[in-house]
Amino acid sequence: MATSKSTWMPFHLGSRLSGSCSTGDAMYVEDEFLALSGVQHFAFCRRQWALIHIEREWRENALTAMGNVMHGRAHDEALRERRGDSLVVRGLYVRSAALGLAGKCDVVEFVKDSEGHPLFGEDGLWRARPVEYKRGKSKQSDADRMQLCAQALCLEEMLSCRIQEGFLFYGATKSREHVVFDDELREKVIRASEEMHALFARHYVPKAKRTKACRSCSLDTLCLAEASEKSVAAYIAEHMGDFDETPS
Repeated sequence: MATSKSTWMPFHLGSRLSGSCSTGDAMYVEDEFLALSGVQHFAFCRRQWALIHIEREWRENALTAMGNVMHGRAHDEALRERRGDSLVVRGLYVRSAALGLAGKCDVVEFVKDSEGHPLFGEDGLWRARPVEYKRGKSKQSDADRMQLCAQALCLEEMLSCRIQEGFLFYGATKSREHVVFDDELREKVIRASEEMHALFARHYVPKAKRTKACRSCSLDTLCLAEASEKSVAAYIAEHMGDFDETPS
């Protein structure tokens, strides 16, 4: 099927709140928003999330570098593609005041649907499907699925609609995984966002718990058992003399 590409101005979704993912009456203000991408970090490892989003530590390894290349290709905001009755939007900024999350979707596919929702600047009704790009392959853990679901909840709040499904594209297998946003997955995202805000407010970094997954973590060398009782920044400052090679 032919694909057309064109440059465009920023894609506006509006700011109507649907309440479809409400966690109660409380709404977060913009200054309190946390990174949407942190949902995946938090589900993978709470300590990793805290080191990145509270301690502001980040190290590149081969896995994260390859992942950044994939996301760079997906986040080409200057292009949108029309494929028959679908519209592909890249690098779309989304937010949720109910969850207190904000970030970018790699790709959002809008498909014409008679039971869909209006879309700014477009005729007819549309149904949104977020697509998240990942470097590796499908996992048993719901961490990737939770990040994708968080994107859907943000879109639901902005578009006043219900989004039933999305896709994870894995680079290692060059395949898509179909993800259904059922009540169980939605609840996991809501609970994760609540815990993230609670830890962030306390500036609390959970203690290290070594698992097999640690081997692929880019922060593995920083995530030391000795540092679990203090901040990573304080630990590094305390041990800087160990690496001082200045001649006496």
